[in-house]
Amino acid sequence: MNRSIWLWVLGVAVVLGIVGGNWYWRNRPPAEPPALARPAPVPVPQAPAPPPEPAIAHPVERIDAASAVDARPLPPLAESDGVITDALVALLTQPRVQQFLNVQDIVRRIVVTVDNLPREKLPQQLSPVKRTPGAFQVAGKEGGLAIAPGNAARYRPMVAVLESIDTKQLVSAYVRLYPLFQQMYEELGYPGRYFNDRLVAALDHVIAAPEPVGPVPLAQPKVFYLYADPELEASSAGRKLLMRMGEDNARRVKAKLTEIRNAIAGPRAR
Repeated sequence: MNRSIWLWVLGVAVVLGIVGGNWYWRNRPPAEPPALARPAPVPVPQAPAPPPEPAIAHPVERIDAASAVDARPLPPLAESDGVITDALVALLTQPRVQQFLNVQDIVRRIVVTVDNLPREKLPQQLSPVKRTPGAFQVAGKEGGLAIAPGNAARYRPMVAVLESIDTKQLVSAYVRLYPLFQQMYEELGYPGRYFNDRLVAALDHVIAAPEPVGPVPLAQPKVFYLYADPELEASSAGRKLLMRMGEDNARRVKAKLTEIRNAIAGPRAR
């Protein structure tokens, strides 16, 4: 093959290469973009689990109070003074209720007092019990003051009334009226908490109060009397009340409270 033919063949090959290359670049499938590195997933913070609802330690439904079965509906809380007063009269008689108790807004008074027995102070303006007659009696002189033995006499009528209450009848009334106490307890700032548990805890606290032997020493740094023993002075309002009553009254009150406590929660484990 002569030189001219080779030149012709070479030219044809070049032309075909150019044409084919243009066709390829015009019709080739689109190139996939280079894979980009995906960022590591950002952990989503988990909301803290809500605290579990406090377990009910002493359900009212477990109280053995068969006689408490009563189909009558309870009144609204704001109108409940009458039904509570009727229950108290059945337990104590009308004269005793009038003599010893404040029945206006009685559910609030009971719930507030129970809640504050283990605390430092009791709001006296909301006490369900009327003020004990007579003045607080003190014996001795400055430097040797003590609660006078005769002070206990002021509390004996109330202690006798407490002892006269039929515990089964009391517990039956409590079970029937319990929804009113529970509603009031929640309205006082304890939503989701159980009033009967608080009642049992308050009773346990008072029942476990130490029993001073002999006259209780006092101090009078200013106007009011204080307990000379710092530990006694730091005691709760419920325990201080027992100390003011005198040894015999305190033992009798604790015995009755123990009876009531066992009726609504069962005997304490020892």
